[in-house]
Amino acid sequence: MFKDSVVIVTGGAQGIGKGIVHAYARQGAKVVIADLNEGLGQQLEQDLLAKGYSVLFVHTDVTKEEEIVHLMQRAVEQYGTIHILINNAGKFQHKSPYDVTFEEWSDLLHTNLTSTFFCAREAAKVMRHNAKGGAIVSLASTRAEMSEPDTEAYTATKGGIVALTHALARSLGPDQITVNCISPGWIETGDYAALRPIDHAQHLSGRVGVPEDIAQACLYLTNPQNNFVTGINITVDGGMTKKMIYEE
Repeated sequence: MFKDSVVIVTGGAQGIGKGIVHAYARQGAKVVIADLNEGLGQQLEQDLLAKGYSVLFVHTDVTKEEEIVHLMQRAVEQYGTIHILINNAGKFQHKSPYDVTFEEWSDLLHTNLTSTFFCAREAAKVMRHNAKGGAIVSLASTRAEMSEPDTEAYTATKGGIVALTHALARSLGPDQITVNCISPGWIETGDYAALRPIDHAQHLSGRVGVPEDIAQACLYLTNPQNNFVTGINITVDGGMTKKMIYEE
């Protein structure tokens, strides 16, 4: 289904992004890995090329418009077009709202939310010329709907991504571009074996999530056969946000 599709994954060198890159590569897609970490990006590129996959690493700081434009240009130069964009790049902050600086707030906003809009816009400029348009998926978070203390900046950016998603779906729909987002819950990107039984048991699914769970949602939302699905947010959290919890 994705053979020869051109896919860009921002923040693709590690964590959830790396899992998404692997998933599309296994499907036969041509994957552009965009990341700020040049060492990890180049290593992933070499590992996948050695396995016979078609991949390209582009060092990218998504807080800079010119680097976003360069990313899209490199993808088109290498593969001719862009079919799919996965907006995954982002950072987290846990800090009291009394202590967050203006610069810290602005940095998180630019990294998580502003980059999502400009990556989508620049990719859409290419996608709109494809015979069948394209698909954009952005990574939000269950924190867009629920919170813990001292996460205001991160939560605001993820809530913004959910709203931005349906706005872009409305604007880009005439160009046959679907726009959706995914809200992951607990997705373990470190040592899965180190998790405790209680960590798994608190999920309705009976386990903590893995990057492949998010990758599967991306594959669904970007499958051309599912182009009736647009403007939505899919929560992938093992059912955690559906639990009613009272403190005793």
